[in-house]
Amino acid sequence: MGQLEIQVAVAKVHRYASSESGDTLEMIERPHGGLSFVLADGQGHGRPAKAISNLVAKKAVGLLADGVRDGAAARGTHDFLYAYRQGKVSATLNIASVDLASRSIVLSRNSHCPVILSSTAGVRCLDEESQPIGVYPGTKPVITEVPIVPDTHVIVFTDGILEAGARFGIRFDVTNLVRSLLANSQLDTQGLAEAILAAAIARDQGRPSDDMSVLVLRVAPTEEKGEVRRLLVSFPLGETRDGR
Repeated sequence: MGQLEIQVAVAKVHRYASSESGDTLEMIERPHGGLSFVLADGQGHGRPAKAISNLVAKKAVGLLADGVRDGAAARGTHDFLYAYRQGKVSATLNIASVDLASRSIVLSRNSHCPVILSSTAGVRCLDEESQPIGVYPGTKPVITEVPIVPDTHVIVFTDGILEAGARFGIRFDVTNLVRSLLANSQLDTQGLAEAILAAAIARDQGRPSDDMSVLVLRVAPTEEKGEVRRLLVSFPLGETRDGR
């Protein structure tokens, strides 16, 4: 097997007419090697939802940084939110990890939104029934583990993507969209994330009815040698006060 690299891209937008997204994404380097990405969606919209998703994401990242395994980290985050808000507030929680210790990709899911997994064997929709965290005692995540092999794609998203177009009677089949994008284009990792987000926004006629977040994780072959790691972030700030 040649050289491999992990490519990760995120595209997200807040709900139309809302100043803040209720989705939070965090990244952490795993103590035994690899990376974990935590995507949380807090109940509701705007600042209250952001406060919950921030709380959830930080708790999960803290547990992962301490070496806690993904499933246990998800359960611990649920227990924390359940105790902190007396079971009255929910959040969805996804953890996507590249674990170099086990040479596997670990997907932990507490969300009604499926995770899409593409490999040389085809495109799968991981949609086993799963509960959000924070409300039901004893909530556990649904765990999927796959080997780190070339041409693997993992697509994680929040319910703003899943339910795009619903208010206009449109059903958004994200799995078929991903299958089409992977089969008919040469999109890079960021381009794939952007294309999924753009399709969801279009189904909401340019006005997202909920916060939308898409995380794409890809295992790709590379000819580049060396140990340099890179991270690029684009975060719009809006206009300055003087209009510039």
